[in-house]
Amino acid sequence: MSAISMTPEQVSDYIAQAGRDAWKVPDIPADTPKRKIEKVGIIGAGTMGGGISMNFATAGIPVVILEQKQEALDRGLSVVRGHYQRSADKGRFPQDEVEARMSRLTGTLDMEDFADCDLIIEAVFEDMDLKKKIFTDLDRIMKPGAILATNTSALDINAIASVTKRPEDVIGLHFFSPANVMKLLEIVRADHTADDVIATCMDLAKKINKIAVLVGVCPGFVGNRILYARQAQAQKLVFKGAMPWDVDAALNEFGFRMGPYQMSDLAGLDIGWKKGAKTANPIRDALCELDRRGQKTGAGYYDYDENRRPIPSDVTAGIIKDVTGVEAGSAPGKDEIIATCIHPMINEGLKILEEGKAQRASDIDIVWLNGYGWPADKGGPMLYGDLVGAEAVLKTMERLGADDDRFAPAETLKRLAKDGGRFTEVKPG
Repeated sequence: MSAISMTPEQVSDYIAQAGRDAWKVPDIPADTPKRKIEKVGIIGAGTMGGGISMNFATAGIPVVILEQKQEALDRGLSVVRGHYQRSADKGRFPQDEVEARMSRLTGTLDMEDFADCDLIIEAVFEDMDLKKKIFTDLDRIMKPGAILATNTSALDINAIASVTKRPEDVIGLHFFSPANVMKLLEIVRADHTADDVIATCMDLAKKINKIAVLVGVCPGFVGNRILYARQAQAQKLVFKGAMPWDVDAALNEFGFRMGPYQMSDLAGLDIGWKKGAKTANPIRDALCELDRRGQKTGAGYYDYDENRRPIPSDVTAGIIKDVTGVEAGSAPGKDEIIATCIHPMINEGLKILEEGKAQRASDIDIVWLNGYGWPADKGGPMLYGDLVGAEAVLKTMERLGADDDRFAPAETLKRLAKDGGRFTEVKPG
């Protein structure tokens, strides 16, 4: 398929239609009864749990929030109050609304207090054993018909559901951070998730003012799975002589507000890292060992001035040279960086559709537009595939696949390049 051209109005119309379509679940009847959600329990009062709690308190739904220690619980509730207070001070809602919203939040250190909740959302550290233990306890404590949800961003929800006697009640509700601000909610259907649980969660997403996309279980689901493909190629570029700021600059020019290394510095380089750890990312490990852990420590891939402005770092350049043995300055041009980072995202989207892990191609675009800051003028990874054409994407993927078979061209990509057709019209399975 050759590239197509679209006017800004046509791209905008496509996004609007994609947004409407995302709410439709073709294999669940529209009249499926919904479960009543009148009280919600949240496990974890940290950044994620606190942010998730705010969505429900803001929508008028009472929340019980669980922590292991009183200090962590007090800290979490205090952060939530601070968010609400700042919003009220900016005039977003009346001052008395701060107390009204806080009154809907009840802290507890005892999981037994979840017994009368209709929905539980677990938002703890990404550790399978920990999540399995929590769901074993929830299975014992929760009333029949309660929905048991995990906020995992990548783990196998079928494995989590397997420790319960009610896998039909288990679902993934993957909120994006900060959860009180970000619009996207990936609703993850596991093998045994009941239709009425899915229907209830899609309906609830509207009530808490989220944009919901129903996806299937696979590592990273839709959004993070595609992000991993981009991150892997960004890392490979650095091993070939590009600097982190070269990669970021190219993706900024493409339209992302943040490139992968700017994003890592903002999130914190030590996510999933412990002192002395040797991971698949030795550059990151070396930076963390020097206490360069991102914006929070004033240095990561970049140096930061007092206004948190990123400055290319000689320290990072030195570490990269030590780790890779490649001299800086042998970076490919911006167009090649963009193709190398973006085309694998399109290819991964096709693999997701081949596996039936997204309901439609445009759902993938809605995920990336609302969860990852994809530039709106380019419509999402799948529409962008149509804008650049299958031949161009295939050429990139043949080059990258020759180096690493994880990036081999999807069968659907080969078919589109040979026979024509649109990325946005590819059906799941």
